[in-house]
Amino acid sequence: MNILIVFAHPEPQSLNGSLKDFAVAHLQQAGHQVQVSDLYAMQWKAPLDSDDTRERLIPGRFDPSRESRHAFEQGLQSDDIAAEQAKLLWADAVIFQFPLWWFSMPAIMKGWFERVYAYGFAYGVGEHSDTRWGNRYGEGTLAGKRAMLLVTTGGWESHYSARGINGPINDVLFPIQHGMLHYPGFHVLPPLVVYRTSRMDADRYTTVQQQLAQRLDGLWSDAPIAFRAQNGGEYQIPQLTLRDDVAAQQTGFAAHIDQ
Repeated sequence: MNILIVFAHPEPQSLNGSLKDFAVAHLQQAGHQVQVSDLYAMQWKAPLDSDDTRERLIPGRFDPSRESRHAFEQGLQSDDIAAEQAKLLWADAVIFQFPLWWFSMPAIMKGWFERVYAYGFAYGVGEHSDTRWGNRYGEGTLAGKRAMLLVTTGGWESHYSARGINGPINDVLFPIQHGMLHYPGFHVLPPLVVYRTSRMDADRYTTVQQQLAQRLDGLWSDAPIAFRAQNGGEYQIPQLTLRDDVAAQQTGFAAHIDQ
């Protein structure tokens, strides 16, 4: 299988760097082909701006969506964007690895999504009408591929529990897993979260490696999160709200997962 690791940490000798190297070696030993997009090492340009196209559609005023669509359709995207899109199309599974900074991913990785997820590639795909709101949330360019988050945080696991001060970890990660991965079609596996990273010792690191190896071995066998499909009949279109008889007693993030 082809596996892409999109990695965001500024220090190669960090815990994240070590886990990334372990993942690459483990996957390659299992016979998989691996590519790594090390965003800090690549000096990835995070801001989406007018430099992302080699020829502007509208000189003067920059319209991000229209310029993105024009550049994608006409083959005018900057080379770095096109290269990352090619990696996504090549990959059977993608691992997004990052430390949890201020309840989200580092800005450099957010910029990767904003630039690589071009109009016509990750959004604006398929028929948009009163009866169908595009190919997204379970469909789209990346449908059939698998994705998993590998996240580190200094907080304790209890801090991210159902009654923890930071909120449940699945709620914290919902905008990423549902909104950035499920949206363009990924089957999203449950995340691997490494807690309390400042209290890592040799024995605990060995345990984390074992957990990571198990999750890597299960990339194609583990059950993905059961996010509901937009066009599977459970949502009213064009309102895009769940039918009254679907998860009738639930609201919020949990309602969009088939329990």
